[in-house]
Amino acid sequence: MKRFILSVALTFGCTAAVQAQNDVAISADAGEVRVLDKLTGEHADLTLHPGETGRLGYLHITLNDCRYPESNPSGDAFVELVVKYRDEPEPVFAGWMIASSPALNAMDHQRYDVWALRCITS
Repeated sequence: MKRFILSVALTFGCTAAVQAQNDVAISADAGEVRVLDKLTGEHADLTLHPGETGRLGYLHITLNDCRYPESNPSGDAFVELVVKYRDEPEPVFAGWMIASSPALNAMDHQRYDVWALRCITS
């Protein structure tokens, strides 16, 4: 496991972000994200390991990292994702999502929603 210092932007004054600032974060073995197809209503929870890509419909979701606070492993998850639609070269989302604040850095797509659920530590 790797240890990191969290540095979360305080752009929106999020309570979770304030508490997470300067906490030590540990990189998890895997992360879990939820994907919703707003057109069909199909949804799935994907468990991905770092570097692994999962698929639902036309989305390809690659998990780069999942980190959690050392002081509260079940309290939050910080997931770095790259989400591509169909075979387009540019991702529709690339960045960090915070499980406790899904609207803080949400993916903006007309058909799909993706959000972080948790890190898997064992």
